[in-house]
Amino acid sequence: MDTLYEIMEKLLPFSWVEYNFMKNALLAIIIITPLFGILGTMVINNRMAFFSDALGHSSLTGIAVGTIFGISDTNISMILYAIIFALLLNYIKRRNALSTDTVISVFSSFSMAIGLMILSRGGNFSKYSNLLVGDILSITTGEIGLLAIIFVITLLYWFLYFNRLNSVGVNVSLARSKNIKSSLMEDSFSILIAIIVMLSIKWIGILIINALLILPAAAGRNIASNMREYHLFSVLIAIFSGISGLLLSYYLGTATGPTVVIIAALIFFITFFIRPSKDK
Repeated sequence: MDTLYEIMEKLLPFSWVEYNFMKNALLAIIIITPLFGILGTMVINNRMAFFSDALGHSSLTGIAVGTIFGISDTNISMILYAIIFALLLNYIKRRNALSTDTVISVFSSFSMAIGLMILSRGGNFSKYSNLLVGDILSITTGEIGLLAIIFVITLLYWFLYFNRLNSVGVNVSLARSKNIKSSLMEDSFSILIAIIVMLSIKWIGILIINALLILPAAAGRNIASNMREYHLFSVLIAIFSGISGLLLSYYLGTATGPTVVIIAALIFFITFFIRPSKDK
């Protein structure tokens, strides 16, 4: 890692490179943003934007459940709760006449209310408030390594199952006619999203993690003419938003997560207004 830092200092002759926390944050951004760019395309294709947002808000309940059962590592309690939350939500969604948005809204509201109620006992919620906007500058080298592993796993999943997952997103009945197990694909992808969202919460923030997941992919979709361009633009926009947001937040003294999201949102609006002239 020290050698990598030295290379960064030579390639990037800026004052902020002198700080290890900025170098850690830059490495994390380089891993997180393409990861979210890839996942975002899958989330939008499978109409799961609301679902991923509900997962993010359920992190508070995961922490609350962990405190009740004496689980000191909040990552473990959040991931376990998020997986159960995702699988239960999928189960009810497939067996209920209500619309998907309604089921997700009910689950999300109920789950978050429970988490807030438990964590607010005795006025202790303030120590969890940093999770709302996250702090990428606090990431450690060990956590960067964990992110790298998750990134590799996500790439493998994407290469192995993207076509099947995309078929399920387009038409479930058609996917089943091709012997694709739609329920298994939905559940496996939900688990992957749950793990990545929970691991990223404390760096990205509960309030904005879904925006970072959706905006680059939505912007990429605005200007892409095929699936390959869609994924490429999504990843490039995510990386650009992440790096420029990190640097801008450093010079402006603002929180990194919201700054990244603002840049991604601006790119979305630009691509949105560009698209009509492209389609003519």
